[in-house]
Amino acid sequence: MNNLIVIGTLSLISVSLIACASPPYRSKTTPYQVTSNTGKDITNAILTKRSDHCADYVGQYHATAKDHHNHQQYQSYLTIITAGNKCIFTSNAIPNHTYNDGKKSFPNDVTSQHQTYQITQSPTFATHTTPISLRRDNAIFLNGVKVDLLAAGCYGVGDGRIGCNNMSQPWRYDPVYIFSMITTDTHNAHAQPDGTYHYHATPNALFSVQSNTASPVIGFAADGFPIFGSLIDDHGKIRAVKSSYQLRAGTRPSGSGNPGGKYDGMFRDDYVYVKGSGDLDECNGMTVNGIYGYYITSTFPYILNCFKGTPDSSFNKKRPGHHRHPKPPKRRP
Repeated sequence: MNNLIVIGTLSLISVSLIACASPPYRSKTTPYQVTSNTGKDITNAILTKRSDHCADYVGQYHATAKDHHNHQQYQSYLTIITAGNKCIFTSNAIPNHTYNDGKKSFPNDVTSQHQTYQITQSPTFATHTTPISLRRDNAIFLNGVKVDLLAAGCYGVGDGRIGCNNMSQPWRYDPVYIFSMITTDTHNAHAQPDGTYHYHATPNALFSVQSNTASPVIGFAADGFPIFGSLIDDHGKIRAVKSSYQLRAGTRPSGSGNPGGKYDGMFRDDYVYVKGSGDLDECNGMTVNGIYGYYITSTFPYILNCFKGTPDSSFNKKRPGHHRHPKPPKRRP
């Protein structure tokens, strides 16, 4: 396996390739224009670096990714530069690993995009946390693929797949729930209607869960704080980090727009934050050796549930609520 290696400086030619990306601009229709395999090949790379400074990942990267069900190969491109106090990620949103390898093929084909995100190099805690939202992408991983956790479907709204843009609406479906019938691959990812590949939970190809060391940084949230994998060093013992969210006990209310049934994880409202019950805070993060970061967990909320800092505006979506999912199943008795 290849390791993600830092390229300390970029040539003037390299910088000029994405000079137009410095404003907070992101087109989802213009293909990424870099076509040469410049920089480091990160095909199937297992990340190992633990630096929380985004500037330490400056470089140009490329990979070959296979669409398993379509039997096609595509090129992935990612460029990371710094400008002022920002790190700027530009990619074509194609992953660095085989994708679309689940039991069923994606209903939407993955297509090349032009994504540009900016994050601060000096993240700080805000006065108040910011909830994740349909109006904002959540994070960018170090293979150039975004995190977009929320589904736009809620119980009792439309057909349950789209249209639930009111973030205060209860009973939003959890797309990771095994019975939700959402087609994802082995990396907990799939394509949006416009072809944008994105993750909903653990990006299994980016770090090892069998390691004897704490997990690396695998990306950065919209507020600039790092995202670590799932393994932590607990006083010399390497173990999986534990979320502080738990399934509620009993059954949901029924009638008047409530779904009824047992709290089983089908809806995000099935979970409740219990402070101190796990390792992590309400945003799925914690501070270790003076460094705050979010952590991948095998259970809800999987990556993050809110922002401790201030999200950069480059993560704002142009069209809220475009994330359509297959129709959820009927409630089981």
